[in-house]
Amino acid sequence: MALDELKSAVPDFAKDLKLNLGSVIGNSDLPQQQLWGTVLACAIASRSPKVLRELEPEAKANLSAEAYTAAKSAAAVMAMNNVFYRTRHLLSDPEYGTLRAGLRMNVIGNPGVEKVDFELWSLAVSAINGCGQCLDSHEQVLRKAGVDRETIQEAVKVASVIQAVGVTLDAEAVLAEQ
Repeated sequence: MALDELKSAVPDFAKDLKLNLGSVIGNSDLPQQQLWGTVLACAIASRSPKVLRELEPEAKANLSAEAYTAAKSAAAVMAMNNVFYRTRHLLSDPEYGTLRAGLRMNVIGNPGVEKVDFELWSLAVSAINGCGQCLDSHEQVLRKAGVDRETIQEAVKVASVIQAVGVTLDAEAVLAEQ
């Protein structure tokens, strides 16, 4: 199992990450599609080759072809949106907020899976990418759709642990090259 291999790659000084990885993925209360779509989208967003290589096969095995593609689409469109909307939010000139975005993001309207699942994956990727405006937007859509805070927090926990594991493993790989 790739999850076990990933956990075993986490160094001893980051034991908490190893334990959390097993817990947020291995013992998640999220339905399988929501969990593994979140895992895949976050593995992509983490930008860690090792994390993506280890988690992608298991995600693919646990997702329908449509959900697999939609999770990758969530990571892709949020990579764009998180930069754009975070920048607009951070610029001190409020006029940028009134300008038309002019960016295609059709997949958000028709992701090929349940809208709630796609929104959850988008929220998790936005957590990794640090876009407060996107986080608020996706959280509001999820809450209006009846998703509870615990489910939203569960996706954010998955995102935070995957990101931390990626950062740690990539740093260790660089240090091992010295």
